[in-house]
Parts: sequence; C-alpha cells; structure tokens
Amino acid sequence: MEEQQSAASTQVESKQRLTPQQAAQKQERDAIGLSRQRVLQQLHEVQNPRHREMLEIALSELDQRLARLG
Repeated sequence: MEEQQSAASTQVESKQRLTPQQAAQKQERDAIGLSRQRVLQQLHEVQNPRHREMLEIALSELDQRLARLG
C-alpha cells in the first residue's frame, strides 16, 4: 500500500516539475497525437479519393508539426 502511495506521489511530483512552457508543449504534442490517430482511423475507412487526399495532406502536416516540436 505504501509503495502505491509513493509511486502516485512521485507521478504527481514529476507532473508538477514541468515549466509552463514544457506543459504547453506536452499538451500540444498530445493534441497533435490525438488528431493524428483520428486522421489515421479515417484513412482506413475512407472511400472517396478526394477525401483520402485531403486526409493524407492533413496527416503530413501533423507529422511536420510533431517533428518541429521534437
């Protein structure tokens, strides 16, 4: 029980150690990652070639944004 509390405490402390800029970057990376997952899911289901092209462009742009964030 104490180990679980210690582990939880350590996780909370590590989250609190992020600077505001680091937290914003992490939040942006997470949001882009979720958008990327959604686009990939749509790509698997899309039938229309024009829609597929649009999704492929969006995926490329998301990958570029992730690369810029590091």
